[in-house]
Amino acid sequence: MLKLSFIVPAEFVNQINEMLLEEDTLSISMLDADVNTEAEEAIFGEHPNQDSQYWKRTIVNISVLDQSIANNLINKIQSESNLDIQFNIETIADIDWVKQTQSQFNPIQINEKLWIIPTWHQIQQHNAINIILDPGLAFGTGSHPTTQLCLNWLTENIRPSMSCLDYGCGSGILAIAAEKLGAQEIIGTDIDLQAIQASIDNAKNNHCTLSKFISSEENISGQYDIVVANILSSALKVLAPVISNYTKSHGKIALSGILKQQEDEIKVAYKDWFEFDRSQELDGWLLMSATKKSKAFLYL
Repeated sequence: MLKLSFIVPAEFVNQINEMLLEEDTLSISMLDADVNTEAEEAIFGEHPNQDSQYWKRTIVNISVLDQSIANNLINKIQSESNLDIQFNIETIADIDWVKQTQSQFNPIQINEKLWIIPTWHQIQQHNAINIILDPGLAFGTGSHPTTQLCLNWLTENIRPSMSCLDYGCGSGILAIAAEKLGAQEIIGTDIDLQAIQASIDNAKNNHCTLSKFISSEENISGQYDIVVANILSSALKVLAPVISNYTKSHGKIALSGILKQQEDEIKVAYKDWFEFDRSQELDGWLLMSATKKSKAFLYL
């Protein structure tokens, strides 16, 4: 595979694009030729003027299969643009993109008891709890600090026979961990139907039969010993009364997806129902845990 690169003025980029529509190109990309210099322009395609969405000097990168296609493109661009263009051609090594992607995801040790293992890796600690999980469309592979904080908290707080609600389940990783840690009733819920399907598939791959996953639009019945929610802080604030209703008296919650500067806002939102513990922090992200008051205000 070859990469053909050249620089053109902004006003010619649309013309170049139109020329390439019917050609045998694999990919086309545009970059600022003056990036990282004083002449760099902060243009991100947000302007209505067609010419202004490109930089004064725009680099055009085109990927093609072979030299003959590259030569045809050069001839066409030269003949139809009437520009004095300097072309550069370089060979791009073939890459196994599947292996390249997989190499970025290694087993993750959450603590001495819990590991996250992609399917292309071997289990390293057979005496530990191993969650088999691949990166996918839904959030939650174990690599993000908020997920790690929640997993570590669940390891410390789940006890046999407890019930657990994973509110905003994403990949289902927290619900799966709860079941493997001994919870007996586990519900995961999400607004994204792709997340629900991903959670169901991941639970099946981990031989989890107690965890159930439902859309947030469905009714969630009962109250739970543990409610964990790893979602955006803006949603957590709005959901405070809802999460309280799903939590048993003296039950515990774990909230994450919170930055340090958002901690006080969350405490204010939940103060009528919960007593907070000391927050846990990882890479600037917080997990806030709390216990429900025995005479908490009931939201109807």
